Amino acid sequence: MITADLLKISDNQGSSCGDSSRISSGVSTDVSSGACSAENEGSVTSYSMSPGGQRYFIPTCGDLNCIPAKDMVFESLHKAYKFYKNYGQQSGFTVRRSTEKKNGENNIILKHFVCSREGFNDVNDGSCSNVVKRRRTVSQRCGCKAKIVVKYTSLDRFFVLSFVETHNHPLATETGRQFLRANREMSLGLRTLVFGAAKVNIGNSKSFSFAKELMGGYSNVGATLRDFRNLDRDLKCYVGERDGQMMIEKFKVMQETSASFYYAYDVDPAGHLMKLFWADAIGRRNFEIYGDVVSFDATFDTNKYNLIFAPFTGVDKHEKCVTFASCLLSHESVTDYSWAFGHFVKAMGRNPVLIITDQCAAMKVAVPAIFSSINGLVASKHRLCMWHILQKFPVKLGNRLCKETDFMEKMKIYIWSSNIDIDEFERGWEAVIKEFKLEGNKWLADMYEIRSSWIPAFFRDEPMFGLMRTTSRSESENSFFAQFHKQGDTLCEFWLRYQSAMDKQRNETARLDHETNSSIPTCISTWFIEDDAADLFTRAIFYKFQEEIIASCVGMQIKRMSEEVDGVTHLEIRDVKVKDKLFKVSVSLNHAVCSCKKFVMCGILCRHAFCGLKQIGVTKLPRTLVLNRWMKIADSGTSSDSVMVSNDYFKLERVSLTLTNIWFDFREAVNKAGLHSDRLAFVQRTIKQLNTDLDNHGGDVVEFTKRDHMAAMVGDQPSGELTVLVPKSCKNKGNYFKRMVSEREKAVMNSKKRIRKCKKCSALTHDSRTCPKKNEVVMEAAKNAVVTEAAENEVAKNVGP
Repeated sequence: MITADLLKISDNQGSSCGDSSRISSGVSTDVSSGACSAENEGSVTSYSMSPGGQRYFIPTCGDLNCIPAKDMVFESLHKAYKFYKNYGQQSGFTVRRSTEKKNGENNIILKHFVCSREGFNDVNDGSCSNVVKRRRTVSQRCGCKAKIVVKYTSLDRFFVLSFVETHNHPLATETGRQFLRANREMSLGLRTLVFGAAKVNIGNSKSFSFAKELMGGYSNVGATLRDFRNLDRDLKCYVGERDGQMMIEKFKVMQETSASFYYAYDVDPAGHLMKLFWADAIGRRNFEIYGDVVSFDATFDTNKYNLIFAPFTGVDKHEKCVTFASCLLSHESVTDYSWAFGHFVKAMGRNPVLIITDQCAAMKVAVPAIFSSINGLVASKHRLCMWHILQKFPVKLGNRLCKETDFMEKMKIYIWSSNIDIDEFERGWEAVIKEFKLEGNKWLADMYEIRSSWIPAFFRDEPMFGLMRTTSRSESENSFFAQFHKQGDTLCEFWLRYQSAMDKQRNETARLDHETNSSIPTCISTWFIEDDAADLFTRAIFYKFQEEIIASCVGMQIKRMSEEVDGVTHLEIRDVKVKDKLFKVSVSLNHAVCSCKKFVMCGILCRHAFCGLKQIGVTKLPRTLVLNRWMKIADSGTSSDSVMVSNDYFKLERVSLTLTNIWFDFREAVNKAGLHSDRLAFVQRTIKQLNTDLDNHGGDVVEFTKRDHMAAMVGDQPSGELTVLVPKSCKNKGNYFKRMVSEREKAVMNSKKRIRKCKKCSALTHDSRTCPKKNEVVMEAAKNAVVTEAAENEVAKNVGP
């Protein structure tokens, strides 16, 4: 009975090293024969037992040609190591380089390649009293003697001097081999995948999962999730304190290879980077075309130094956001903004017609100071964002007034409307203020004083000032860049992600250009002027013209039309969608003017002018009413040099594309082979022959190491002393973890929290641990216990012994 139990325990006992090998119930008989084999499926290990009870494991390799043998000759040490490493990968152990011997000329004449578990680790016996507490680690060293020794011959070759095959430890099973260090390597393809994913803000975990799907399983990836994460760690370590210097060196290279690339930077007295501005050739060309209106706003949490990222944003011919230039600033101060605005003017060669910002106090000072006429340029007009001001109405005037009355509805009629003039706004504002008795409100008085900088009625006579009323373009741009940037990015990583974002933005523009040029939108009316507009304008702008054309045909009422005088006809038109207002229109064969001034404000002809043109028989859009910025050919004939960075700079991208094409070609070949064993065998033989040909091609292959790859991605490490140090961590109002939070924002955040109630009394001011009733119950229980104890003592006295 006891013997049977012992045999059962022995039968279920696992290997001490955790492999699939186990000692069978017949081990006593196997000892005499001296050899055993693992019974579990997938095992690659057979072992023999020494007289002293020590087990020795012999690797089982499926390919006999991969097994080393004595006197085997190799052309180089690298090929010898690669051969033994491949043998270890197939057999279930890892190989490392070990002892070597050199001659007088410092050439290696003897080299040992050993199992990675050779030798022993030093173990602290605890005798030292000042032992530093370290994290828990494990050791795999167990004194394994498996190895090959190669020796140099006179023919510049190496031969195997000795080969020890047996190991003193179990070898990895089929499922465990993927975790061996020898089988875990971040290859060029995997590094390219991780770097490419990082550019579009895809993290390491998702990159690893994508690699698994791409390669058909985790065992085929060739690396673990930890290896993917370590690559990101190594990239940050590679950059380190050289971050600022590497960024400037990269900009220098770009300026050398593209004369139109402009950049500027500034450092503090200690050499730390504080300000950085850049504008490439495409951005400067876009400003030449679309630089009439610029929106500027700051965004935060895009890099590890908390530098403010502020792009200069405009609207292109497709009504999409377009980036002219960008800057990184350490502070939201007048000095920093003035510096950035100054370099923007220097890079672009002129001031924008209009710049729109929020109510930042520093921008209010910097904009008029820099975008002025001091240098002989036309001064820019500064406009404040209407949305930011309207958001403050409930805060400054109270929710009851703004949300429980019709105050905001009446006020918005005069604030938002572009069809009223200044006098109408003045009268309307005064009437609403008087109706709700707000004459003494200081904040409203202050907003009224600066009304010329945010009310549309004051911009009706300024060309293109109605193109943007708010900084929503910048808000949209910030949201767009947030898809690429992360708070922990170094400057080099920030630049890679920024380039990826700009590639996406410009590729979208190229797609819209193609769609505009390769197709013709459907015309609804029978008026030939609609066909003319379809030929001239981009699709997005044509649809706006089409809307005005259709409205001019069905929604206009002509109240008066004069005789033609000097080729000009005057009309008074009522728009059915605008009550109690007549629009005065003057039209000729070559021009049209309307009192709504939509063309002046937005560059798009209004429905009233179209109605007038139709009445005098115009069939082709007057070219005086066609703005270049909205045309299909808007970007042709610009003076800015659009020379891009040289091809050498994008060498890595070409290599990446080649690798991608090779991979897809391989997948296509496998798909064609299908599940036919003979076809799959042919593919396998072809690949092995290709590997053999590559090994024989040009001698030893110089590997593209991880360090080389990082240098190609973010630039070479600068040599010598650093002149530009990394920025200091900045504290700005936009940083979520350091900025001051308003009472309104606190209230909004608190309203989203789950309301906690006391479980004993349902009160909202405390919980069950601090409930007053809890103390009352405890005190009452204590009093009852005292009374009970006193009564019991009294009874005991009366009863006696």
